[in-house]
Amino acid sequence: MKAMNIAILGCGTVGGGVAQIVLELQESLKERASTSICLKKIVELEPAKASERFSIPLSYFCGNGSNLTPAEANQHIDDIIASSEIDLVIETIGGKSDFVHDLCLRVINSGKHLVTANKALLAERGKDIFEAAEKMNVKIGFEAAVCGSIPIIKTIKESFTGDKVLSVSGIMNGTSNYILTQMQGEKLGFDQALKLAQQNGYAEADPSLDINGGDARHKLLLLIKLAFGIDVVKDELPVIGIENITKEDIDFADEIDARIKLICYAKKINGDIYATVRPMLVKNSNFLSEVSGATNAVRVNNKYSGVQILIGKGAGSTETAMSIVSDIVFIARYGDKIQNLPVKKEYNFADAREFVFPYLITFHTGNVPGTTGFIATAIGSQQINIETVSHNRHAGEKAMFSVATMPCTLRQIENAIEAIKKERPEMLMSEPKIMPILY
Repeated sequence: MKAMNIAILGCGTVGGGVAQIVLELQESLKERASTSICLKKIVELEPAKASERFSIPLSYFCGNGSNLTPAEANQHIDDIIASSEIDLVIETIGGKSDFVHDLCLRVINSGKHLVTANKALLAERGKDIFEAAEKMNVKIGFEAAVCGSIPIIKTIKESFTGDKVLSVSGIMNGTSNYILTQMQGEKLGFDQALKLAQQNGYAEADPSLDINGGDARHKLLLLIKLAFGIDVVKDELPVIGIENITKEDIDFADEIDARIKLICYAKKINGDIYATVRPMLVKNSNFLSEVSGATNAVRVNNKYSGVQILIGKGAGSTETAMSIVSDIVFIARYGDKIQNLPVKKEYNFADAREFVFPYLITFHTGNVPGTTGFIATAIGSQQINIETVSHNRHAGEKAMFSVATMPCTLRQIENAIEAIKKERPEMLMSEPKIMPILY
């Protein structure tokens, strides 16, 4: 079999890790791929730094190891795309800019396979990229885009081809999980836990995408594409982040034997897609409650094989690089036999307000006699069964309590809250917090 010749665009944390693994494990990769995997070119603006960091000979870098201007780097990229010698390109530049989007399309349209960890690009702008790959009969490897070292892409795409995925859920952002673990275990406030995550390298200087749920949404969009064969528009997937989780929320979670986790959830019911990313109260009897720190976990429920669970490190340079190399080997060995999944354009994305869960509703109220009874009555009037009501916590003129419901829709709860606002607006000191309970 002809050798698989590869080029790497970008030699930072991930790209450098890929080059390092390919060079160090050449013989092992040859055995697994049934052909040689040969690194031919690396495009990097500052090759000397990358060479020293990852122990990569300068001869592999375009420009003979000299620093490149952006224009020079672009010219080398053009040469790689035009080269008949290169079979596969690894994109580790990152981002969803027009430049990266067009670059990926150019790689595919040149007849080359593409491997990337770029979840934002594929989730938000991947439709034409996947369509181009189908047209050109080339393959896209993106195992590293979802949950780091967990082989969830290949598992759904290849291992479950004889089954039907009913639902996908889990913890898919390590940064948020680390923060919530520290808040729950060490009783830290959100700001304290975030600072600790940054100090330990689990959170970026700008952690917005991790804490607001954006990163998790990208991953869930890709899994929905694979599991259900549809291309969901980003804005259709409702997201609530963890930035508003407080110590009080953690205390209420403890009271009902639960832990707060940022959960990705997608389920197909009679052709309708129910999906969301949001904090949920995971009962201690659920395995997800024990997934701590920066660890990720994905739960797939299938029609025939039942529940499958994958747990592992969700991020990190070596983990991401390893997943990219896994894609390279897979394409080298099975390229012609790999099927790009067809994506349906028509689907019905269900209103998140129709999701059926048990919920915990937390109220901040005026310290007025009869408040708890009135609110409980308003909830019951919407045909919602109440499981428990916490004891009031009084702080001067304020009181705080929570109501745990039996399974109902979010719409029912919202209707109850609107009725309370209409009849007794003075009772609510702030907007009630609503959180699903996952058993």
